[in-house]
Amino acid sequence: QLQLVQSGGGLVQPGGSLTLSCAASGFSLDSYTMSWFRQVPGKEREREGVSCISRSDGSTVYADSVKGRFTISRDNARNTVYLQMNDLKPEDTAKYYCAAGSSSWCLLGVDTFVAHWGQGALVTVSS
Repeated sequence: QLQLVQSGGGLVQPGGSLTLSCAASGFSLDSYTMSWFRQVPGKEREREGVSCISRSDGSTVYADSVKGRFTISRDNARNTVYLQMNDLKPEDTAKYYCAAGSSSWCLLGVDTFVAHWGQGALVTVSS
């Protein structure tokens, strides 16, 4: 069965950190461009591309709203991609989804080429 399994969401205070993990089962992540998207609860029609790491050369792209605070990485040996989130803000509260796409390069926020989605992980930033 081909799937992405996420872990790592939760409640964190402003200024805190969390790491989201996304492990692939049934396929190799290194064959895909991996992205993180997020959706704010109650605004499910609005999905924001947060970060992306390309399959071609490992180059990364970040949304302006998270640049300098979030880091995407992949561990091909573990078949897992990560999103390290630092200095979290209340506006980062959302459900975060990882996605495996067939494009060779990052297309931040574009879900046209997504072949597999994770189940989502809720991140709540609140004091």
